[in-house]
Amino acid sequence: MQTKATVLDQEAIHLVLERLASEVIERHANEGPFILIGIERRGVDLAKRLGEIISKKINTHIPQGTLDINLYRDDWTSIVDYPHIGTSHIPEDISNRTVILVDDVLYSGRTIRAALDALLAYGRPKKVELLVLIDRGHRELPIQADYVGKMVTTSKDEQVSVLLCERDGKDVVLLECK
Repeated sequence: MQTKATVLDQEAIHLVLERLASEVIERHANEGPFILIGIERRGVDLAKRLGEIISKKINTHIPQGTLDINLYRDDWTSIVDYPHIGTSHIPEDISNRTVILVDDVLYSGRTIRAALDALLAYGRPKKVELLVLIDRGHRELPIQADYVGKMVTTSKDEQVSVLLCERDGKDVVLLECK
């Protein structure tokens, strides 16, 4: 039997993204330009939304990119089916720039480690920051987010599912208990 609890609904997701956008603006007011790079898949959708919110607030275009990390994952031997290898799109040189990586859920830290490895194939950023919608704990690597939408206490037997309109037809974050 699987039970589900709603962590964030559509309105709450929007409010969290507005707050995160304000935090990014505040932190970078005097630091110069930055680029948002979403980690495939839902990190891309969140980065696009954040970019739109930030652009409206400061009346400046925010460059955005996408990062596919599948070639950099450390669990190839445990993947039953071969993962889909997508493409990354980094529209500008990231060397000596601040990059804000965007992802939906921070869990073990392994996805972010892979993202950092993938990012270095495109240059050497001045600084890399991490923005996540949900931080659920249980780190296996010493990685932490600079911007967190919501902390959610979970057990390892639970799963956090982020559904977004762009891919799933609705906006909701669910905590699923198996």
